[in-house]
Amino acid sequence: MTERFDTSHPPFNRLSNSQRKQLVGALDVAYFRHGETLIEAGEHCEALYIIIKGSVEESSPSPADSNEIYAHYTSDDLFDVRAQLEGTSRHRYVATEDTLCYLLPRQLFVEFYRGNHQFAAYFDTSLARRQQLLEHAQQQQNLAEFILTRIDDGNLQPCLTLAQACSLQAATEQLHQHKMDAALVTLDNGIGIGIVTRTNLLHAVMLDGLPHHTEVGEVATTPVVSVSKGDYLFNAMLAMTRHKIKRVAVMAGDDVAGMLSLTQILSLFSTHSHVLTLRIARATTVDELAVAASSQQRLVATLFNNGIHTRFVMELIAALNEQIIEKAFQLVVPQPLHAHSCLIVMGSEGRGEQILKTDQDNALILEDGIDWPALPQVMATLTQTLQQLGYPLCPGQVMVNNPKWVKSQSQWLDTLDALIRRGDGNAMMELAILADSHAVAGNRSLLPPLHERLNLHMAEHELLLSAFTRPALHFQLPLSLFGNLKAGKQGLDIKQGGMFPIIHGIRALSLEYGVAVTNTFSRIEQLAERKVLEPQTASNLAESLKLFIKLRLRQQLEQDAGGMLQHLRLEELSRAERDLLRHSLHVVKKFKQWLGYHYQIRD
Repeated sequence: MTERFDTSHPPFNRLSNSQRKQLVGALDVAYFRHGETLIEAGEHCEALYIIIKGSVEESSPSPADSNEIYAHYTSDDLFDVRAQLEGTSRHRYVATEDTLCYLLPRQLFVEFYRGNHQFAAYFDTSLARRQQLLEHAQQQQNLAEFILTRIDDGNLQPCLTLAQACSLQAATEQLHQHKMDAALVTLDNGIGIGIVTRTNLLHAVMLDGLPHHTEVGEVATTPVVSVSKGDYLFNAMLAMTRHKIKRVAVMAGDDVAGMLSLTQILSLFSTHSHVLTLRIARATTVDELAVAASSQQRLVATLFNNGIHTRFVMELIAALNEQIIEKAFQLVVPQPLHAHSCLIVMGSEGRGEQILKTDQDNALILEDGIDWPALPQVMATLTQTLQQLGYPLCPGQVMVNNPKWVKSQSQWLDTLDALIRRGDGNAMMELAILADSHAVAGNRSLLPPLHERLNLHMAEHELLLSAFTRPALHFQLPLSLFGNLKAGKQGLDIKQGGMFPIIHGIRALSLEYGVAVTNTFSRIEQLAERKVLEPQTASNLAESLKLFIKLRLRQQLEQDAGGMLQHLRLEELSRAERDLLRHSLHVVKKFKQWLGYHYQIRD
């Protein structure tokens, strides 16, 4: 049976070939009946247990400790790593059903741990380090796939071809007219073709003093390095590197099919974000803007599938979302009113944490005293435009087509005061929405006074902060009584059970301590700098939230679910991902306990 042990998954994929053979040769198999103790607390532990099938509960050593359950392990999980290094186990491990395990001798595990740094690093208690190792393995696979991308019409640049007798002035004019920075030149000397760039033309005239009527053939560079259409993009990049050039011609048989530049290939190997940004900036109609916005999900998939870090993807998409919404505002709202109104976004968009488009959450702040009779019609058009651009309507009507969310600055300040006085659950929810508001268009200076008023109120009212924070403790963690991952029919609710407690708890702390930024990760960093959070706690919270977002995003992309999916399908996660997820949810559990103590919340 040990011959079937799969060493291709973390952490065993980090072993050398000889170590893997040692591992497989040393494994034993043991069977434990339901209720049988595998490891007793305080006893020497002479093997690492790897579950083949069944389940095992990790609990406190004795009933005197209220028999606290720490974790629940199932197929492919392993334990007790700490005991391998310390010699004895701190906890009790009991089979909760008939269980079959591989046993890896402790002596061999310790030998691997001490002799293989990558293997040892997997067991580092730092959640950040473990995620880094897992991401590195995924990036290697994604890079291998991307290297196999071929040159086709979708990634070719059109090519301008000039006659040898074309003058330098005419060549410059044609490059300018076609918005190109290089052209091929047909030569009559038997060489075939040459290449000329704008830099060549500039140097010919300004440095070499050639007349404008000089034939372009005299400054064309030869020979032209070429690749074939259908070849790998990676080979084109290798050709450029080898010949120390920035462009290659692409041939379809004996004919020129186009050209590739190094800048273009690097962009294809990374993202098309710069192209999308240009399309947004150049859009003059809503239809043109919709075409640009429609490619956003493809950009996210490209970034994610190429192993780009989740937080970088979030920051990039947040910037692009802001550009799209700002452009929509500019196209819909009359220009004279831009300086007298401010469009704000809230929720995940306001925090800069929206990756795929979710429901609209927006509001408008008007400068005091502005008379705008057509305001309702314009805001209705803006809401409809954003819907056309892929932002669904908000079921709760938190949108600018709802008069409740369109007010003058003074009215908004009065609204904040009224919500503070009410202090009920609905008021706290509206305050939470406004706490994450971010200005994206118009006169952005209209928003800061609202944040200042809200921070002032919250910092001065301990009871209000307690009521505000309570929802973070409301939702149950998706962990069973045995510490196992708990999923319903739809899957594991990662939004309410994992993401919301971190986001809302950090939001409350930020209001208490006057942290001005709205992004959760930035808030965590500033709270750590102010010593509100311990460095390890801050790191674990950030890494846990990043993991939740990453796992959710992957399944959203696979299901084409937009930003609406909030349940994870556990069967699609690897053992290492399930282990990280369980670890991260325990981080959330400890944070909720800390919040309850900090704000004296007792249910």
